[in-house]
Amino acid sequence: MVKVTVYQNQDDVYYGFRMEGHAGFAAYGNDIVCSAVSALVINTMNSIEQFTDDKFDGAVHEEKDIVSFNITSKPVSASAGLLLDSLVLGLSAIQSEYGKKYIKIKIKKKQEV
Repeated sequence: MVKVTVYQNQDDVYYGFRMEGHAGFAAYGNDIVCSAVSALVINTMNSIEQFTDDKFDGAVHEEKDIVSFNITSKPVSASAGLLLDSLVLGLSAIQSEYGKKYIKIKIKKKQEV
């Protein structure tokens, strides 16, 4: 199962996420759920880097199946916020289509660090 925790600040603005695991929908290399989630996550990270001035910490740990990303600049820009909203929308659609057996999304409200 892919587990995604999306971080939201006290103003209900998304500012980061952590993704870990594999969906297990199909064999490695043929797993459309994993592919879709990975494409959304990596595209979001690349888009924030390319299209905003927000500063962030991001890491991909392939051997541990973990991707982490946190915007460190304050406040989160409207553009980065929109991109993270879009990520959550896309991930939620995948979860609705394929079920919580393959992807689980958790929104965690916490103070930004």
